[in-house]
Amino acid sequence: MEPSPKPNHGISAYYQTRAEHHAIISGDWLSQAQAAAAAGHPPEGPPASAAASKPFSVIDEFNHWRRKPDLAEAVAAIMALVAGIRSSDATTMMELEIELKKASDALKSWDTTSISLSAGCDLFMRYVTRTSALEYDDFHAAKLRLIERGEKFGEISLKARRTIAMLGQDFIFDGCTILVHGFSRVVLEVLKLAASNRKLFRVFCTEGRPDKTGLRLSKELATLGIPVKLLIDSAVAYAMDEVDMVLVGADGVVESGGIINMMGTYQTALVAHSMNKPVYVAAESYKFARLYPLDQKDLEPALRPIEFGVPIPAGVEIEKSARDYTPPQYLTLLFTDLGVLTPSVVSDELIQLYL
Repeated sequence: MEPSPKPNHGISAYYQTRAEHHAIISGDWLSQAQAAAAAGHPPEGPPASAAASKPFSVIDEFNHWRRKPDLAEAVAAIMALVAGIRSSDATTMMELEIELKKASDALKSWDTTSISLSAGCDLFMRYVTRTSALEYDDFHAAKLRLIERGEKFGEISLKARRTIAMLGQDFIFDGCTILVHGFSRVVLEVLKLAASNRKLFRVFCTEGRPDKTGLRLSKELATLGIPVKLLIDSAVAYAMDEVDMVLVGADGVVESGGIINMMGTYQTALVAHSMNKPVYVAAESYKFARLYPLDQKDLEPALRPIEFGVPIPAGVEIEKSARDYTPPQYLTLLFTDLGVLTPSVVSDELIQLYL
């Protein structure tokens, strides 16, 4: 398998990954990946980089996992780093940790706009390298311990969505109306579990231009028998008086307790806050990042193509950023695999994660 090329034409890999996963997803990949984490090997056989005739490439391995439609980018990176430990020819812990650090840096530089990818790599490195070589009589035993810890971390990450879905059930009540913005796999898991628990609720999906992620989510929800209404993005304020809560995912959760997510999340939260509607965020802990943006421009932009369907006049500038920053004062609670948190607690949890 050839490594996926870095993005060009001003489009970030972050956006390209989302576009590649635009097709309808299934739960098969998640169950297979969970089985792989338990068994210690990929469910469909190794990628091309694992072949005997080709040296191991962490980018090849990452792309092999990244293409699974229901597998988060951070989890794909964790799988790739575990494979890197397993295939390493290092003979000392120092050599192995240097190789692992280089692999982690290569993944983070592959797409500098992906917050979850960077955070996932950092958390993996912190979690796995807690093992000291002094605890073992030989290097082989220490290496096996590293692989064991890496696989355990991957398994925990894979189970995060299910944990969050269960925690979110207490906040969904019969007869409620939930506004969602963008396509989030963890938000879908929360709503899917609520529907399976026979809760009666309806969902307002924003269209999510320009990639129309709301159309994808509305199709998934309709398949589950959940009543859905599709809104154009500019109708959020118009429809907010009918809404009981807003539920969104996150590309990253930052130190302030704010979130970075699909463009339009900030304005949705502003409208909800002004009308006293709670805003809930569902996000896995591997998206907790050591970032502290001060404003919308204090982020590396993740760019996307924009199509208006009509010719754009010469000299007209187009905003192509794919995401925005929502400050913590506009968020009510975060549903995470660490528990249900207030935005103010996120900084403390980050400290514990990176200790």
